[in-house]
Amino acid sequence: QVQLVESGGGLVQPGESLRLSCAASGSIFSINAMGWYRQAPGKQRELVARITSDGRTNYADSVTGRFTISRDNVKNTVYLAMNSLKPEDTAVYYCNGAIASTTSYPFENTYWGQGTQVTVSS
Repeated sequence: QVQLVESGGGLVQPGESLRLSCAASGSIFSINAMGWYRQAPGKQRELVARITSDGRTNYADSVTGRFTISRDNVKNTVYLAMNSLKPEDTAVYYCNGAIASTTSYPFENTYWGQGTQVTVSS
């Protein structure tokens, strides 16, 4: 079994910062791309940022210059540093990963975390 567990969400004021973490655990053989998505009430889930296994990144236009995605391949963890937060960043943030388990290798499955709430409000 493979699990992704997010942490780091919370309530902050506009302009403040948060850092989200997502740790993958279980019977992992390899991890390819990992990403952060978010879903606001009444809206579809959208990609926030993505990072490949060799560190290439891409971001949604709405967060470029404010958010930074990174990963620690030893710890099987992906991070999202969020600066200059705005009320419109309020959402549940989910991480996902393309992961080959010890039983599925070389085939990858997409795993999702349970989500962490980020609320930006004064």
